[in-house]
Parts: sequence; C-alpha cells; structure tokens
Amino acid sequence: MNINIQSLDFTASTELNEFVNEKVSRLGRYLDNIISYDITLKLEKSATRENKIADIRLVIPGNDLIASAQADSFEKATAEAVEALERQIEKLKSKSAY
Repeated sequence: MNINIQSLDFTASTELNEFVNEKVSRLGRYLDNIISYDITLKLEKSATRENKIADIRLVIPGNDLIASAQADSFEKATAEAVEALERQIEKLKSKSAY
C-alpha cells in the first residue's frame, strides 16, 4: 500500500508527514484491500484561521473513498478527514460483503 502525501503552497515538516502517515495507516485496520492513500494538504488564502485543508483519497477496488476537512491546523484537518473515512468504511461494509 502506497501513502502519497502532497503539500501545496508550503513545505510540510517531517513531523507533519509522520503524523499524517500514522493517522491514515490506521484505516488499514478496517479494510484490508486498500491499494493506496493520496493525501493533499493545502493552505487556503482566507482571512480566517481555519485555512488548512486535508483531502484524503482512499484507493480501493471499485469506487474510491474521498474525504476532506478544513481546520486551524493540518493535524486537526487530517484527523477529521480520517474520521469521515472511517464512517464511510462502516457504511460501505454494512452495504456489501467487504
């Protein structure tokens, strides 16, 4: 499984990359057929403090799962997006034989 992290408009620190890796790799506990994770971290030009956005795309056989969150830190945005993906996985598992 590949974890691809892309940061737009800034350079992500090693600590941030490790945090994102740790958070998204937890999703592997829920699904064992994950092909890759595509994470995009970006700064939005806005007057508010909540200008950090985390987009996560979970590539699985069939339809991919996508979640996005905006918060005042990349850590919060990543955690919120991972929680959204966990809910999507639960919904997917209840609908099919995953």
